[in-house]
Amino acid sequence: MAELQFFTGTMDSGKSTLALQTNHNHAARGRHGRIFTAHDRAGEAILSSRLGLVHEAVEVPADFDFWTYVVDSLTHGGRIDYLICDEAQFYTAAQIDQLAKVVDELQVDVFAFGILTDFRTDLFPGSRRLVELADRMHVLQVEALCWCGKRATHNARTEDGRMVVEGEVIVVGDVDEGGGPPAEVAYEVLCRQHHRRRLTAARAQAVSLAPEPLPFG
Repeated sequence: MAELQFFTGTMDSGKSTLALQTNHNHAARGRHGRIFTAHDRAGEAILSSRLGLVHEAVEVPADFDFWTYVVDSLTHGGRIDYLICDEAQFYTAAQIDQLAKVVDELQVDVFAFGILTDFRTDLFPGSRRLVELADRMHVLQVEALCWCGKRATHNARTEDGRMVVEGEVIVVGDVDEGGGPPAEVAYEVLCRQHHRRRLTAARAQAVSLAPEPLPFG
């Protein structure tokens, strides 16, 4: 029986690497699949891992319809045994519903990969729907680490080196702040304590290097 499986973890936990490995394993057994992604760090229509592995993929904009895509492919003589869906947190809830329908009605396996929460610690809509619908959910065993050495559980966004908890959920390219120069946007994984305290690696280093106040007297 086909299944909808959701593989999740923080940034740097190897999700895209596992997506590529999953595709390789199934293709090596003679199965035919399609790879999808959205807002990959390497650009449009590319699935990339931080290890340097890349693969062509189908880009998933907000109006993409998985059900129509698979049905059209099968109708025109294509063979699809499974779908690899990376960056699934960026998919809409409706698209996750379409993936569930592909599994149930067409018996096509779906392997979805994505992070659960955004930099504000809110669930992504796509991830929320996957948690609700997935036949199986897997938390990746490769643990990303906070700068302090503890297990990282939260994704943080910094703008010009300062951690922020407000703003657009999806940022592609530069961020324009009030008509001024674009902010430099970066991401970092933190443990819950340091995310709550907004203490990134750079800020922790700055605090440790700050001169101690002189004693009175």
